[in-house]
Amino acid sequence: MSATARQKALMPSEIRAMKGGTPIVSLTAYTTPMAQMMDAHCDFVLVGDSVAMVQHGLASTLSATMEMMILHGQAVARGLETAMMVVDLPFRSFEESPEQAFRNAARMMAETGAGAIKLEGGEHMAETIHFLTRRGIPVMAHVGLTPQAIHTLGGYKVQGRGAGAEQILADARAVSDAGAFAVVLEKVTESLADRITAEVPIPTIGIGASVGCDGQVLVVDDMLGLFTAFKPKFVKRYGQLGQDGAAAIAAYAADVRARAFPAAEHVFADEAPGKAS
Repeated sequence: MSATARQKALMPSEIRAMKGGTPIVSLTAYTTPMAQMMDAHCDFVLVGDSVAMVQHGLASTLSATMEMMILHGQAVARGLETAMMVVDLPFRSFEESPEQAFRNAARMMAETGAGAIKLEGGEHMAETIHFLTRRGIPVMAHVGLTPQAIHTLGGYKVQGRGAGAEQILADARAVSDAGAFAVVLEKVTESLADRITAEVPIPTIGIGASVGCDGQVLVVDDMLGLFTAFKPKFVKRYGQLGQDGAAAIAAYAADVRARAFPAAEHVFADEAPGKAS
């Protein structure tokens, strides 16, 4: 399905129905202008808790809060017309109990207009996913490398090598059985991602996984090259905006110091052009 041909945003059930078809396109967004740029090209836009690192300069996603996610969700919603918006539930907003997860997910959807929420975790979150979906909260799951669990995973390591592969497969099956309409596979081996995609009936959304996944998502700042010193292996840079921006700022600073800016065309005369003295 072409995003440019749609008249309204996709629903979670329509994303689920894209399993095995044209690959699903997604990027993260945190601001209205960025959402406007990607709206016509993405099937869904993810307001990721990566905003804590990308926009707020924090060390990890663990510092994202409900208030932060709602603020950025509201901003992204203003820029979308055809792409569905999915918002991450941040760390400590859903793990305590299914009831806690429902309260925060319902608040997130009500205050942002999100079409769905995303939460991290596999088998141990299946009960919560089932609880949410039975109460009208569409859930996108997230297994493999789950950044909110980096301290127990031992850092941002590739997942699914060796004995760990069977657990990730079990996680993907569990979230699907619990009612998730799609599952993000982050930083898992290619062969495992392909196996999960073949064996699990909901769409798989890869990030550092396999071209064989049902869709792909990237952090938009990564793929635009806004970070000049950091590039994950799984990111393809489609622009070098960080370098371009740094060069533009340097040129501006040089013009200001040389009194070359503002020039005559950038300032206002005492009389408007064409008016008599």
